Amino acid sequence: MTASFGNARGFMLKAAKRPATALGLLALSFVAFDTAAVAQSPLDAVRHQSQPVEWQDRFQATMESLNSLDSAEPTLSPETADYMAVAIDRYSRIVQQGGWGRVSSGRTLRIGARDARVIELRRRLIASGDLEQKAGMSDTFDSYVDAALRRFQLRHGLLADGVLGESTIVALNVPANVRLRQLETNLVRLRSMSGFLGDRYVMVNIPAAEIEAVENGRVRSRHTAVVGKIDRQTPILNSEIYELNFNPYWTVPVSIIRKDLIPKMKQDPEYLARNKIRIFDWKDNELTWQQIDWNTEEATKYQFRQEPGAENSLGHVRINFHNKYQVYLHDTPSKTLFGSDYRFHSSGCVRVQNVRELVTWLLQSTTPDWNRSKVDQIIRVGEREDVKLKRKIPLYLTYVTAWANADGVVHFREDIYNRDDLYGTTGEGIGDAQARL
Repeated sequence: MTASFGNARGFMLKAAKRPATALGLLALSFVAFDTAAVAQSPLDAVRHQSQPVEWQDRFQATMESLNSLDSAEPTLSPETADYMAVAIDRYSRIVQQGGWGRVSSGRTLRIGARDARVIELRRRLIASGDLEQKAGMSDTFDSYVDAALRRFQLRHGLLADGVLGESTIVALNVPANVRLRQLETNLVRLRSMSGFLGDRYVMVNIPAAEIEAVENGRVRSRHTAVVGKIDRQTPILNSEIYELNFNPYWTVPVSIIRKDLIPKMKQDPEYLARNKIRIFDWKDNELTWQQIDWNTEEATKYQFRQEPGAENSLGHVRINFHNKYQVYLHDTPSKTLFGSDYRFHSSGCVRVQNVRELVTWLLQSTTPDWNRSKVDQIIRVGEREDVKLKRKIPLYLTYVTAWANADGVVHFREDIYNRDDLYGTTGEGIGDAQARL
C-alpha cells in the first residue's frame, strides 16, 4: 500500500528518498507543501519570483514524475544496515578525496540571486551528490541549485525551503569525516535492530522527530513529532502500546510542577484557572491555589489535573505504553511546532501530528469496531473513553542520526542528545551549533 503522510512536510521527506537524477532533483523543487496546509507553498514562491531566472525548463515532465517519488520503505528495514555499508564506502571515498569545501556565511540566498557564494554552494552540493556536475559553476542561484539545496535540506531534516540560511550553512559545513563517523556509529545501532520487529509496529526516531507506523514491512503512515528537550530527554526503549485515552485528563508530573508550574504561578496566579487545572490532595479533596505556599515546593505534594478539552496539554488522545519514565505518545493543542525544523520541545513525551490517522490504524486491526468516523465522532463530542487494544502493538523509541535506503539516499539528523560524541566529550556538537542560531 502507498504510504500516506501526516503532513505535507512528511510527503517531502518521503520524496527525498529517491535517486538524485536531474529530473528527480528538479522535481524536489516542487514537491512542496499542500497549499491547503500552508499559506504559500515553495512552488508558489518559485512561481512568484520577480527576478528572471531559468526555472521553467522540463516543468511539465517534472510534475508528471511526482507520483514516482513515493516511497513506503521503513527506516528500520532488514536491509537498512546493508544500505548503510554502501553509504560508508561512498563517504570513505569522499573523505579520501579531501572531503568537501565550506560555504561562507553571509546574506540569505534563494532562487534568482547572484552571488560568488553560489559557486561554493554548487561545489558543496556536487561533492555530496545533491547536484549533478553538469549543472556548472555559475554564480546564479538557478532552479538546479534550488532543487539540489531542497534535497540536501530534506536529507538533513531541515525545512526544505530552498533558502541558504544559517541553519542550512551549519549542516553544509559539517566535515565529511564527521559524517563518515556518524554513519559508522549508526551502523552499529541499526544492526542491533535488524531482526524481526513485528508484523505491525510503531517506530519513533527521536533525532529525526518522526514516527512511522509500519505494517508487513511497509510504512502505512509517517508523522512529524515533537520530542524531549535536551534537559528532558525522550527515553530510548522498546515497549508495547496497550491503551488509548480519548479526551483525557492530564495529571501534571512532579517534575513539571517543580520546573514549570510553580514558576508560572509565581508570575501569574490565574494560570491554573485559565488552563482549567484543578488541585487535589491524595484523598481527592479539591484545594484552591491560595491554600498553597508557592514560594516553596509544597505544590509537589498535590495532584494537578487538567480537564479534558481543546486546550488540554495532551490534546484529544493519549497513547499509552508500558515504561518506567511516565512518558507516552499524545496529541497536542500546540500544532505550530510541527512546522519547525527544530522539534525538541517536550518534557519527554512524544507529540504526534495527525494523531487521528495513527490512532485509527492502531485500532482497526486490533479492535475492528473502531474506524476513522468513530474516532472523529468521539473527539468531536468530547466524551472521556479509554480503549484497551485487543492486541498490543510493539513500539520502538530509537535514536538514529544517520541512515540510508535502497536508492542510495543518505539521511543525517542532529545528534541532539550528543550520544554520537562526534566531536569528543568536550567539543561542540552539531545540535549545539544549530541551537545557537
